[in-house]
Amino acid sequence: MEAAHAALPLMQRGLAERLICLHDEIKGDASLAALSRIAVALYDDSTDLLKTFIHSSDGDSPLEHVVARLSQMPSLQQLAWTGARRTINDLVSAAEAGQEHAQKLVASGYHSSYTVPIVSKGTFYGFLFFNSALPNFFIAPVLARLRPYAELISLAVMRELDTVRMMQAAVKVIRSVSSARDEETGSHLARMARYARMIASKLADAKGLSDEYVEYVFQFAPLHDVGKVSVPDAILLKPGRLTFEEFEVMKTHVEKGVHIVDLMVQDFGLKAMPHFDLLRNIVAYHHEALDGSGYPYGLVGDAIPIEARIAAVADVFDALTSERPYKKAWSNQEALDLLKSQAGIKFDPDCVAMLADNPDTVADIQARFAETIFD
Repeated sequence: MEAAHAALPLMQRGLAERLICLHDEIKGDASLAALSRIAVALYDDSTDLLKTFIHSSDGDSPLEHVVARLSQMPSLQQLAWTGARRTINDLVSAAEAGQEHAQKLVASGYHSSYTVPIVSKGTFYGFLFFNSALPNFFIAPVLARLRPYAELISLAVMRELDTVRMMQAAVKVIRSVSSARDEETGSHLARMARYARMIASKLADAKGLSDEYVEYVFQFAPLHDVGKVSVPDAILLKPGRLTFEEFEVMKTHVEKGVHIVDLMVQDFGLKAMPHFDLLRNIVAYHHEALDGSGYPYGLVGDAIPIEARIAAVADVFDALTSERPYKKAWSNQEALDLLKSQAGIKFDPDCVAMLADNPDTVADIQARFAETIFD
């Protein structure tokens, strides 16, 4: 598998791999050989969260699985507002002044930094960070040499995120021109996606999940039930329990969803889109169960991709805790009790545990996305 993956064209690899390749190329320039680290953090304006995303570092990255509110970092917030760039050629002084992230960078041997906001047409995507182990590295000639690389990396990040957003917008259009406007719209999708991101982030160290992977779980989770647009309204919106025959029709939404995603990727010319397999797995397998009782494939245990197991727990939790025409909302504890009772049977126990162990984050998501934001 590794040899086959290494043979992939550069543009078909994930952004992290492309960044590593570009970093190696940059260091081939003698004037930039001491550039020790390049990293990207993404911004979610609906929650004010800045999240580590991808990096290429000479050693271990000092900042992984980090999420922080931009409003609590005034200097970075100013850069986001103005588009200005920031050079710090003495990180030790910044660390001594109490800057937490500077302290972590210094502890890992970095002594200077250069920060570039990623902004296009009024949209702020996040930040691009450069670091060196040398103090006073980012002088004018170095910054001039770095400028085209910074633009190239920023464009790659924006292009990939815009591709994902285009797919999300296409799904929104599909829903809005169909009459399938049930619990799969609005705030359900916003909450479900953020539960999924939280679970993936909390599992990252134990499961070896990268920040890039976590971000794409978040981006793709809202597309999990796109196939429901093919289910007749009489079944999809039925207020009571479905008959056996109706449920068999409902189950077809999974395979229809996979077909829709495949068509979208083909028609949009996105066959080479990195992480398409992750999107496809979420759509195809989020109704599978650990004991093999799920549908449509009856997969068992670890044969179900972890991203699908994450999406399943996030989806069921929000469905239980949301009011529907045919039921009242369950309390968080009632929903967690059910998930715990089925952990290891239907649901991944680690995913359930991450949801149960972070009640404050769950409550914050519910408070922020109590109303529809997609419509």
